[in-house]
Amino acid sequence: ILKQDTLQKEMNEIIEEVAQMVDLSHGAIRILLNRFKWDKESLLERFYECEDMGEFLRRLRIVLEPSIIGQGVDGQEAECDICCGVEVLTGPKCRHYTCTTCWEQYLNTKILVQNTSNIECLFPGCKLLLTDELVTSLIGSNESARAAHRRLSINGFVQSNRRLKWCPAVDCGRAIKVRDCAEKAVECACGCRFCFACGHEWHEPIDCILLKAWLRKCEDDSETSNWINGNTKDCPKCRVAIEKNGGCNRIHCTQSTCGYQFCWMCLQDWNVHGYEKACNVFDESQVRQYQDSRACLERYLHYYTRFINHKQSRKLETNLRESVKKQMDDMQSRSMSWIEVQFLNKPVDVLAECRQTLMYTYAFAFYLKKTHLSEIFEANQRDLELATEQLSGFLERDLATENEKGFELIKI
Repeated sequence: ILKQDTLQKEMNEIIEEVAQMVDLSHGAIRILLNRFKWDKESLLERFYECEDMGEFLRRLRIVLEPSIIGQGVDGQEAECDICCGVEVLTGPKCRHYTCTTCWEQYLNTKILVQNTSNIECLFPGCKLLLTDELVTSLIGSNESARAAHRRLSINGFVQSNRRLKWCPAVDCGRAIKVRDCAEKAVECACGCRFCFACGHEWHEPIDCILLKAWLRKCEDDSETSNWINGNTKDCPKCRVAIEKNGGCNRIHCTQSTCGYQFCWMCLQDWNVHGYEKACNVFDESQVRQYQDSRACLERYLHYYTRFINHKQSRKLETNLRESVKKQMDDMQSRSMSWIEVQFLNKPVDVLAECRQTLMYTYAFAFYLKKTHLSEIFEANQRDLELATEQLSGFLERDLATENEKGFELIKI
């Protein structure tokens, strides 16, 4: 678990190790390491294997093609191409020189507004990446921009390093370092437990790929699925959802490739149904296809509503920690010692973990095929859900009355 100052130190140490073997500035080395995901062995291997060093650096935008290099002279007084003022001009090795005021404004915008530490030359069409040394010399006296540039450099170090990941907790600011990048749970000093592979909160039993698909589906479907289910029917021919906008039960599908006409009530072809035929008698065969198409939506809603329910319950149950602490204080003020009441802390943590696990069991179950193994999974899910609700009920209701049966249960 690394804090900001430790991250800065570790980043500088890696840069220094590479600097002892290659003749480049520290800023240029940081750019190279970012491109190689801070794998110094991989960088050095490519560095020494390349036959044309100039081409290698040009491809990584450390230097430019000679045809792109400007004709300006560093330190000379001339007309600035940006603001047209006559000033002493300066700039990077590409020799696209402008006045210091234009450089300051450009760099402050890139750092403070666009939040980037990988900054290109301001000259249109020039892709040269500016080194940290040059940025520091051109940025002026804006200390907030200097500090922001350092933070962004550290952020780039963490985000491009396969063995580092920021803790997702709000205002934590720590990073987790691991030996391998496998999908596994890691816990920060702040108490946040998350998946190192994807950066999301720990989501066992569902894997990262299915979780991403589930969250995307929830984002796309959840707001409209209830309305669609209650206010539309699928065209029996093309399966497009249709909203009834008038009183007549004769429905015309407006899809250009369909045009099917049917009865809203029984879904029968209007050419057969017409205005003369009543549809007051239930005919299961006529609505079987409609039921199949709706079954997919109903299945999704089954898992989604339970996923959201446990998510909301977990959020509401965060208040239990304060209630339990108050109850522990009350119990100590009467007859019990500090050690004797500590057992009440554990169930609050366990309850939060159970809610989180139950959330993701429903996401996992959505993609689970029906087999004898899925039946075992559902039985285990049911048992966990029942135990979780029993624990939640004790902490919310029985704890305040010091229910003896509840105390015995929670000690177990």
